[in-house]
This record gives sequence, C-alpha cells and structure tokens, in this order.
Amino acid sequence: MRAVCFIVWLAIVASAAAAEAPKSFKVGEFSFARPAAWDWVEVTSPMRKAQLKVAGKEGKNADVIVFYFGEGSGGGTKANVDRWLGQFEEGRDKINAKVEEQKANNRTITYVQAEGTYKSGMPGGPTTPQPNTMLLGAILESAQGNVFIRMTGPADLVKGARDDFKKMVEGK
Repeated sequence: MRAVCFIVWLAIVASAAAAEAPKSFKVGEFSFARPAAWDWVEVTSPMRKAQLKVAGKEGKNADVIVFYFGEGSGGGTKANVDRWLGQFEEGRDKINAKVEEQKANNRTITYVQAEGTYKSGMPGGPTTPQPNTMLLGAILESAQGNVFIRMTGPADLVKGARDDFKKMVEGK
C-alpha cells in the first residue's frame, strides 16, 4: 500500500512540476519558446540562464543550456566556436565541424555543429569522454551581450531535435 501511495505522490509531483515549466523564457534581449516535448530543468549554475532536457531512449538525454554573461562578457563568437569545437577528443577535421552564420529576425546567429567524442566537464577541470555525441550550438549576437545556446547528447537524438532547436533559436 505504501508503494502505491508513493507512486501516486510521485505522479502528482511530476504533474505539478510539468505544469510550472514555462512555455517561454527570456535571456538578455531575446525571447524563446520552449519546444513542447522538451523538459524544463532547474539551472545548476549561476552561469546558466536556462536549461532544458530532450528525452531520449534508455535514459540517454540531450541537454540544452543557455548562457548569458551580459554586455562585453562571455567572449566573442570565434573564441566560443573554437572552444566548443575544442571540446572533442578528435581533431576538428574528424568531427564533421560546421560553422554557419545567418540572419533571422534582424539578428546574426552563428550555428556550430560537431560530432565525435565530446569531453564533458567544466573548463580546466576533469572531463568525461562521451563517444557518439553531437554538439549543436547557436550564438545570438547582441550589443547587450551575446546569448550562447548549446545542445549536447547522443548524435541521433540531437539530429532528431535539430529542427526544434532552430525554431527555438530563431523565434519561429
């Protein structure tokens, strides 16, 4: 009986948490609509302004993290692209690295994509190699401070979530 009560309680808590998840959020000057299938996650660092989870198979999820450091902080576009691509064990020529700049809604967006063995962890600290991982990133340029959005996870899951990622980034 206790187990049944506990399961019912967990379902109620999960429903309440899902109901509280914002459908949209603002970071810097930009507003974003959270894709309906993505879960809102409480941020785990003051550097993170939003964090989402794309649920995958067998508990292998993709993380979407939005960073904003304010005007003049966080580094430029090229430095961040290089840092993201440098987080892979393999050389840049072996991770299918793609960098593309485009305009959407009067904003400049630089998309970054790479696939290989991603080394997760804090800069300068220990890393954990994650094979068959894809990084999909976007840098939204602004005079008020760039917004950096990075999705990492199993390559097939990130590829499947790419359209939702771009819609969120571009405000479609």
